[in-house]
Parts: sequence; structure tokens; C-alpha cells
Amino acid sequence: MSVRTRPDLGSLPAYVAGRTVPGAIKLASNEVPGGPLPSVRDAIAEAAADVNRYPDMGVTALATRLARKYDFPVERIAVGCGSVALCQQLTQALCEPGDEVLFAWRSFEAYPIVTQIAGATSVKVPLDATHTHDLDAMLAAITPKTKLVFVCNPNNPTGTANRREELVRFLDQVPPHVVVALDEAYREFVSDPDVPDGMEFARTRDNVVVLRTFSKAYGLAGLRVGYLVGPAELAEVVRKVYIPFSVNSLAQIAAMASLDAEDEMRERCAAIVTERQRVADELLALGYEVPETHANFVWLPLGDKALEFAEHALANKVVVRAFAGDGVRITVSTREENDAFLQAARGFSR
Repeated sequence: MSVRTRPDLGSLPAYVAGRTVPGAIKLASNEVPGGPLPSVRDAIAEAAADVNRYPDMGVTALATRLARKYDFPVERIAVGCGSVALCQQLTQALCEPGDEVLFAWRSFEAYPIVTQIAGATSVKVPLDATHTHDLDAMLAAITPKTKLVFVCNPNNPTGTANRREELVRFLDQVPPHVVVALDEAYREFVSDPDVPDGMEFARTRDNVVVLRTFSKAYGLAGLRVGYLVGPAELAEVVRKVYIPFSVNSLAQIAAMASLDAEDEMRERCAAIVTERQRVADELLALGYEVPETHANFVWLPLGDKALEFAEHALANKVVVRAFAGDGVRITVSTREENDAFLQAARGFSR
């Protein structure tokens, strides 16, 4: 081919989605098992009649609802095509070639991808011995080239979380020109009061943004809608690199209906948290190492056995998400599906 593409894209890591295998239980993508909340399904069905019309490009109604929910000026809200799209928009808005984006590893696999797309350089800081962000090591890794730091809390794929005291100490020492993005895609599953709500930091710190999504707890992964809350100047530049109309009209309606059904959502999350503890306890009793999790999944740090475990689970009609050389992430689902996974785990020889 005579067309010249960017040479660095040859080394761009591919985002690996959780596999879907016909006839197997899918516990690979952190989806909630129940789908959209019942009242939200009704709103989606009603809105389908108007999909011949373009959506509100500014996502104004949803942004206004979110501003009211969190008591922020609407200018401090940016809505995007899932929080992963906002990760990319934030990186593009802040970074130029030669700039650095800092994050823990292993963490959300989109971080190195969006960093390279923006032409910046990834700086990966290993997790600590508990599979949690090592915030002191991350502070030490900040250089004059650092523009952006992602802190995934709870962390994907390990489920671990940093507590308030250590996060406050970290934020106090980050240089004011470095933006810290608190990625809280799994916030609704947090039950420990010492794991802070990032909105308290976005409210008081000029270099902190919070990312959230409707994909997980609200069951809208297939509609792709998330949001960012931060200083008005940052929200504005994030909106400037937004692809027009990327948040479709059904997503906007479904997200607003979801905000009207938060009691149902909280009941769903409470049930998942109960199952999460049961699954973790069963795995611990079987002799597995299971880091403390605050998300809707558990992590097994199996190292070089990760791929073998995933193939064993698949042979037992259960799909899990393996990260070669590191571990396996298993989504917490219904009791029946979790039991099928636990049965597979009992039969694995380590």
C-alpha cells in the first residue's frame, strides 16, 4: 500500500474485549447480569420511535441532570461515549508528543492505548504487594513531562482500592499542573466507607477530574455513556475533542431514566456485593489468593497459570478474562452462574 500511516500505530496494543462463547456463561466483561433496570427498558422502547432524529450533540439534558445530582455547575460536566472515550478525550486535550501519562500497572488496559493515540508516552508503575496502586511510587515517577495521572479506584482488573488518607496524602503532593483523573467506573459497588467518593476531591481541587459510567451498575454497557466532572476549563477542552453525536439519543434517554431509578440500582448493587463476598470466601477456602475487592469482580493473581485457568474454565462452560502472566478477572453474576464458576475453580490443578 502506498498510503503512509503513522508508524507508531504498528506497536499500538489492541484492546481485548471479554470473549462471548455460545452456550457458555460469560463472566469476562464486568457486565451486570440483569440488563437495564425495568423502568429504563420502557424508556428506551419509547425513545426508539425517534431515532430518525439526531441526538442533542451537547447532551444538555443529561449534563444538567448530573450537575443537579452532584451539585456542580453544569459547565463542570462533560458527557461522552462511555468513560473510556472520555479517557481518550482527556488525554488528547492535555497531551502533546513528549508528554507523559502515568498510571499503575496492571490497571485499565485502555490507558496505554489512549496515551499512544494522543502521541504521549506511557509510564507504568507496578502495583504493590496487595495488588493496589502504590501511590508513593507513583509520586516518585512524576517528572516535569508528566501531564496526566490515572488512578483507577477501585482498580480494574484487581478490584482493590486506595483509602481516603493515602489518597489525600497523594493528591496533596501531586504538582498543581498535573491532572489526576480518578477513574471510578465501579464506584457504585463500593461498600467500605473509607474508600472515598472522588467527587469530594473534584469539588475542592483544581487538578482533579472524576470519571464515571452508566455501563456497569446501571446495566447500559451496550449504549455507551459516561461522564467527567472536574474544573470548568478542563471539562471545556474535553468537550472540544468530542466526536459530534457520539452519545446517541437512546443512550441519553436511558441514562436519564437510570437516574430516576437509583433505588433499584442500589438494590442490584447490594445483591452483587453480597455475592462478591460469598465468591471470594469460597475461593479463599479453596486455597486461592484473592485480593480484597470493591468492584463487581474478583481477581486471581495466578501469574503464568492465568491462561491455563481460563481455558480450564471455558472447558467447564464459563468464560473469564485472563491477563497473560498476571491473573484472571471473574465478574460476579447471579448465584447460579457464580456457582458454576466455583465448581470449575474447584477442579483446577495449581
